[in-house]
Amino acid sequence: MDDVALRTVEMIAKAKNIPTDTITPESTFEQLGIDSLDKINISFEVEEAFNIEIPDEALGSLKTVGDVINGVKQLIDAKAAGTTPAATS
Repeated sequence: MDDVALRTVEMIAKAKNIPTDTITPESTFEQLGIDSLDKINISFEVEEAFNIEIPDEALGSLKTVGDVINGVKQLIDAKAAGTTPAATS
């Protein structure tokens, strides 16, 4: 796992108090016992850790740890490029 994936897994593990080695990108939130409130709390931590903003509408589509990792990478890349994936004007 790369740095983004590792840090994301660590945040999810800490939020649910479960060992990091039990979490893979294929792990679903359902398998990990993550409910909608947990998802919101984790998203706040991820936003702060990576200095990004996760669009509210994106939260509902996140089903696996891999979804979060991929989303974080996309947002980091977009920020680095000076664009926002869901830019509104």
